[in-house]
Amino acid sequence: MTSTRGEFDLLEQTWSEVTPDAARRMLVAAARAFAEKGYHATTTRDIAAQAGMSPAAVYIHYRSKEELLFQISRIGHTTSLEVLTSVPEADPVRRMTAAVAAFAGWHAKHHTTARVVQYELNALTPEHRTEVVRLRRRIEAVVREMVEAGVEAGEFKVPDVDGATLAVLSLCIDVARWYRPGGPRTPVEVGELYADLVLRMLT
Repeated sequence: MTSTRGEFDLLEQTWSEVTPDAARRMLVAAARAFAEKGYHATTTRDIAAQAGMSPAAVYIHYRSKEELLFQISRIGHTTSLEVLTSVPEADPVRRMTAAVAAFAGWHAKHHTTARVVQYELNALTPEHRTEVVRLRRRIEAVVREMVEAGVEAGEFKVPDVDGATLAVLSLCIDVARWYRPGGPRTPVEVGELYADLVLRMLT
């Protein structure tokens, strides 16, 4: 896995809720290390080196490597949920268009972190996994409600709302797996493309 300095600079700003500064730096360092080496291959020494701190500093702010993964996953899912729910459009088609563009674009813009958030779920403890799964279900519920609203308005024609919801989510989330900076499309352009594809699928 590869990462970009710009993306993690952005995380420093996005995760401003995490205090003190050293705890935020450790979290960003863990996201970078997990993205580059994978969760299981990463040690707390790797994370500390990324943060420019001593290995012992990890345990001042976090109980374990898994606790770092949980916080990354929690913040990532909460942020992506906010992306979906902050769309102001009332019209079902415009709402779906804006939501998919924002959601897919987020997974492109934060591709390395999103890979950690989406694909390291099984490394969490049962308790932490349950909490993250709860957030994932809320995200799924938001998308399902948008599909249902479009069907009720006569704009979307889908025989299986649950299947359509899963398809929309899978399409957007998978962006994190393949997106690389410097490719033919920016995150905004990826979002616009996926919004168009989803509308074609639903209508």
